[in-house]
Amino acid sequence: MARPSQTSRPPRSQKRSAGLLLYRRHSALEVFLVHPGGPFWTHRDAGAWTLPKGELLPGENPLATAQREFQEETGFALPSRSPDDYLPLGTIRQLSGKLVHGWAAEGNCDPAALQSNLTEVEYPPRSGRKLTIPEVDRGAWFTMPQAQEKILPAQALFLTRLEETLARHS
Repeated sequence: MARPSQTSRPPRSQKRSAGLLLYRRHSALEVFLVHPGGPFWTHRDAGAWTLPKGELLPGENPLATAQREFQEETGFALPSRSPDDYLPLGTIRQLSGKLVHGWAAEGNCDPAALQSNLTEVEYPPRSGRKLTIPEVDRGAWFTMPQAQEKILPAQALFLTRLEETLARHS
């Protein structure tokens, strides 16, 4: 028999995000990743970079979220608005339990021109002090081996799926 605390608690809603992995083909396949802004991430590099992504708004289509978040976090125009130009990379679960839906699109951008939106965080944690930070403090192009080192470990599966998808389409 379940204890009362197990049955009386409502289920937690599943957090969901969606992101866009921009790629280009130079001498080698390269992907564009972003580094989170704010004091928590300042001294973190390997395993800290992500694809531009964010949480779904109520009723929002995951691809629409990925497109919106790419523009908000980078300031760059989308490579295309047509859903047919985006490669679905499936869904991964991060250590936090958050589900992340991923897409890839071929395109190009200049990391030096990145202009991220701002967000407010409490820092130090539980201090009551609010700090306004850019969601993303920089972006960069990486070869696939470099990206495997830089990306948040749970999101590395998106890199593998991109390579597999491109291999099937060539």
